[in-house]
Amino acid sequence: MSTSSEDLEQQVQDLRKDQEVQAASQAGAQATQAATQAGQATTMAATQAGTWSTIAAGWIGMVVGMFLGLAIANTRR
Repeated sequence: MSTSSEDLEQQVQDLRKDQEVQAASQAGAQATQAATQAGQATTMAATQAGTWSTIAAGWIGMVVGMFLGLAIANTRR
């Protein structure tokens, strides 16, 4: 089996192209994973902020309600 220098050169070029495509695909996959993780972190932060603001609003409403209830009770005596 004889391989000419042109065939060898073509095979080398094909291998180089395949390696470049593989490297680009891996870089794209890593970028996608990084973006996904950043999105997940942002979503978690927003969820926690929403939870804490809901808790704070409920607590404030409870305290205001208690004082309002005491004020109403004192005016009816």
